Amino acid sequence: MIISVASGKGGTGKTLVATSLALSLKDTESVQLLDCDVEEPNDHVFVKPVITGSEPVHMLVPTVAEDKCTYCGKCAEVCAYKAIAVITDHVLTFPELCHSCGACSYLCPEKAITEEGREIGILELGQSDGLSFIHGILNVGEAMAPPVIRKVKEHARNDGTVIIDVPPGTSCPVVEAIKGSDFCLLVTEPTPFGLNDLVLAVETVRELGIPCGVVLNRAGVGDTKTEEYCAKENIPILLTIPLDMEIARLYSRGVPLVKGLPQWKESFLGLFDRVKEQINGRNRNTER
Repeated sequence: MIISVASGKGGTGKTLVATSLALSLKDTESVQLLDCDVEEPNDHVFVKPVITGSEPVHMLVPTVAEDKCTYCGKCAEVCAYKAIAVITDHVLTFPELCHSCGACSYLCPEKAITEEGREIGILELGQSDGLSFIHGILNVGEAMAPPVIRKVKEHARNDGTVIIDVPPGTSCPVVEAIKGSDFCLLVTEPTPFGLNDLVLAVETVRELGIPCGVVLNRAGVGDTKTEEYCAKENIPILLTIPLDMEIARLYSRGVPLVKGLPQWKESFLGLFDRVKEQINGRNRNTER
């Protein structure tokens, strides 16, 4: 089972939920925690894994053999991302813009373009007291997070439970991290900003055909419009976490919620059971 933990905006408590859920399950389930927020991964701050391996992440970018090139401009014409340009007697490539689609090399009539790997980040693997941990780190200044996210997800096992900490927002990295999940937990807060971005996140997961439920964090601040929206859209609120100064103190010190306040472990085990019920209910409805 793959459970992704996402949010329409940053700072809603997505990492708190992902790490707490993984740590609550590790004693009874085979669990992997994948931190796919590769631009700013911080799950390691809470689970404190021992890193046992790492590998670079590359993406393919074009290299032009100008002794073969006739400067016909076909490569620049087919590049949707403007990562290659042809001037009178020279070809310019812009690796940071390249999406590794391969169109330029495939369509070059002179076969003058080959592709070579360019390192854009690293992947690290480790263990934390029985919890399998993997995260990706995008190099500073790089714009292309999806290749690093895909590399992290390649290590997801088919047996057991996989928890994916998704980047915030609703852009391409989010879609890359969420797709293929069995269920998506959307973490939000009861504020106008939280609701606005929750609506966008719900639209995204529905477009992907992935069932979702809400974790309402910092309950007690703001208004009731988030609950009203969820009721209207038939989206279950699977867990409510109150606005609590002690939770904030623990988080600021890098202490996981379920370790600093062990009574919360039962709440997250209950959350897991409710997620399974949602998945099983959806499967039964599909079979009918």
